[in-house]
Amino acid sequence: MELRQMEYVVALADERHFTRAADLAGISQSGLSSAIRSLELELGTPLFDRTTRRVEPTAAGNALIPHARAMLDEAARARDAVVRVSRTVSGSLRVGAEQCLGLVDVSALLEQFHRRYPRIATEFAQSGSHELVEAVRAGRLDVAFVATTRHLGSLRQTPLGEEPLVLVTPPDHPLAARSSLRWDMLDGEDFVDFSASWGVRTMNDELLAAHGVRRSVRCSVNDVHTLLDLVRRGLGIAIVPQHVAAKPQAATLRTISLPGTTTPDWLVSAISPLKDTADVPAVLLLELLTPAAVA
Repeated sequence: MELRQMEYVVALADERHFTRAADLAGISQSGLSSAIRSLELELGTPLFDRTTRRVEPTAAGNALIPHARAMLDEAARARDAVVRVSRTVSGSLRVGAEQCLGLVDVSALLEQFHRRYPRIATEFAQSGSHELVEAVRAGRLDVAFVATTRHLGSLRQTPLGEEPLVLVTPPDHPLAARSSLRWDMLDGEDFVDFSASWGVRTMNDELLAAHGVRRSVRCSVNDVHTLLDLVRRGLGIAIVPQHVAAKPQAATLRTISLPGTTTPDWLVSAISPLKDTADVPAVLLLELLTPAAVA
């Protein structure tokens, strides 16, 4: 068994689809299928049941998957140990982040990194979480700070914190006087939301659909402060992470907890390639993710 094969197994187990798993692993679909078949021949048993619609792990596959994840984690730790000893302090680093993550101060982190490693040329870009995940997978970014768990595959994920989603409304909205909500109260409402590339937009779409809530997204934005301003001006209500509702720009808005206890939390993570060829500067940046850097 090879480390690369374990990466393929994890990607296929996460995606349950050969095309998506191949995209995550950076290999052709035929190459992924061939590698899985080769591993199955080596082990003498099928690892996945294939159908026209879905791929499911067999009992043998389910037995292998946790060990495959452990092997990838151990390889990453071995790489990091070498990096810590070598302490290479030159090169380049490409970092991306979604705006206003709250749970990590990316600007302060980049300042700390620049002061400690001034010879490393750092580039920084902001985008939605789904675009950032794709950029890391494609090798256009070395590290990204995202608010999504979708399609991470074998990327290395370092969770930084999580918080609940809440509803914000204008002060004169009919829901503003409510101390609690039912999902049906949101049915038919106009919403302001983030664009489709943002992780929270996907969460909102799935959450409301799961509770049968039909909504109209009247405004889609790529800026937190613009969203709050549009809500304040009465263009719609919004579901946002709790720290967004606590911003000074939201001071005049009404914040209401969402119904029930099954609402998923908004999770912020740092992601990077899980490969032994990962750049040294990326490892050094992740080492700075101490409690002081995580808000």
